[in-house]
Amino acid sequence: MKAKFLIPIICLSLGILFTAFDKSKSRTTVYLIGDSTMADYANNYEEGKDYMKTRYPVTGWGQVFQQFLVKDSLKQISKLIKTDSVFVDDRARGGRSTRTFFQEGRWRAVYENLKKDDLVLMQFGHNDAAEDKPERYVNIEGYKEFLRLFIEQTRAKGAKPIILTPVARNFPWKNGELQNIHGLYDQAVKDIAKEQNVMLIDLNQKSMQFFTKKGQPYVTENYFMNFSAGLYEAYPNGQKDNTHFQTKGAVEVARLVFEGMKELK
Repeated sequence: MKAKFLIPIICLSLGILFTAFDKSKSRTTVYLIGDSTMADYANNYEEGKDYMKTRYPVTGWGQVFQQFLVKDSLKQISKLIKTDSVFVDDRARGGRSTRTFFQEGRWRAVYENLKKDDLVLMQFGHNDAAEDKPERYVNIEGYKEFLRLFIEQTRAKGAKPIILTPVARNFPWKNGELQNIHGLYDQAVKDIAKEQNVMLIDLNQKSMQFFTKKGQPYVTENYFMNFSAGLYEAYPNGQKDNTHFQTKGAVEVARLVFEGMKELK
C-alpha cells in the first residue's frame, strides 16, 4: 500500500479509537443494588418469560429510574455526576437481603465492574427484617456489617456509595398518616451513614410523607399492587399486595430518589 493512502487510514483508525475512548469516559454508570421494590422486572428478570404476560404491572422503581437521569436533568445533580451521560445498571433482585445479595455473588459482579466516579445506590431492609424467613433474615448487626462492606468496597474502587432507607410499605396507617413499618432497620441505615460519613437518602421518610399526602385510598389503588380480577393477564384473580408497586407508584418513588440525589451535599 502506498504511503499516501496508509497515513490517512492510520489517522482514521486512531480517530475511531479516541472517539470510542472518549465515549466510554463520558458516561457514568449508576448501579442499583437491593430488593424487589427496586428491581427491573422487564429486563430479563426471568429469562425466557414475557414480562407483559407474566409480571406486569409490577414495577420496581429502579426499572423506571433511567428516565430521571437524562442529559438535561443531570445538570441538577452535577455535584454527583460530572459526565453528560448515565447508564442505570439495575442489579436489584426480589427476595434478597444484604447477606443473600452478597452470598449469591451479586455484589461481586458489581464490584468487579465498578470504575472511578460510578455511583452505587443501595436499598435493602425489607428482606433483612424477615425473621420468619431464615433463608434471608439478617439481624441488625449483620445488616450494618454488610452495608459497611458495600460502602468500603465501593470507595476502594473510587466510586461513590449512596445508601437509602427502605421504601415504605402501604401499612400501617393511623389517623390518615402512613407509619414506619421498618423499625430498627430504618435507623440502622442512618447510623451507618453517620458512622461512615456516607451520603444518605431517607427514602422511608420521603415515601411515607408523599403517600400520606396522596391519601390511603389513592395510594392503595394507584401505586401498590391492588386490583380486581380480570384486569391483567399475569394476575387473572387480581392482587392484594401493599409492598410492591404498579408502574405509577414506581415512577413516583423513582422521582423521590432523584429529588433525594439533588439534596445531597
